[in-house]
Amino acid sequence: MITPALPRAHERTASADASITAWALAARGGDAAAVERFVRALHRDVIRYVAHLCADPQAVDDLAQDTFLRALGSLHRFEGRSSARTWLLAIARRAVADSIRYTAVRPRTADLVEWEPAAERAQPRGLPGFDDGVALQELLAALPDERREAFVLTQVLGLPYAEAAALSGCPVGTVRSRVARARATLLAQLAEAEERASPPAPALAAA
Repeated sequence: MITPALPRAHERTASADASITAWALAARGGDAAAVERFVRALHRDVIRYVAHLCADPQAVDDLAQDTFLRALGSLHRFEGRSSARTWLLAIARRAVADSIRYTAVRPRTADLVEWEPAAERAQPRGLPGFDDGVALQELLAALPDERREAFVLTQVLGLPYAEAAALSGCPVGTVRSRVARARATLLAQLAEAEERASPPAPALAAA
């Protein structure tokens, strides 16, 4: 008996995107259940994306909420020309940009609210080559903004390179280059961290 091959990751993502886009189109027509499915399906992706773009972890939840409020208010204009995921992440990108511009004009008084819960919610799990104990959030934070965004979109959120390129406003080849450079930097950082964590080899006794 031949066991059928499991669908590849990009095939699973494409299938999920088709369902989410269908829910968004149904939500546009006033289907309350479709609205709930749409929000539930993409909430974690929005949290992750915003957390990696935003310099203020305390603002992640507010920005995610703002993203969905903007999206639900604009659903009547969504025509399904792109996936609903790409459309929503573009809205999240604008929400973060607007927040950064607002903060630049009116800096918020610093407070000491715990930031760990937001970072934990944004922490991806099960990425190849990354143990759960490794603070991927901190490693990604050290990357240049454009490389971090390309890596998060394609490797964390699973967007196809073409959609990531459209979202970022650059050619596909540029996204591939940014991801490759980000991956090389992360692997180098991981190797360095593992080397520091490894116990020194015992000295050989003199003959």
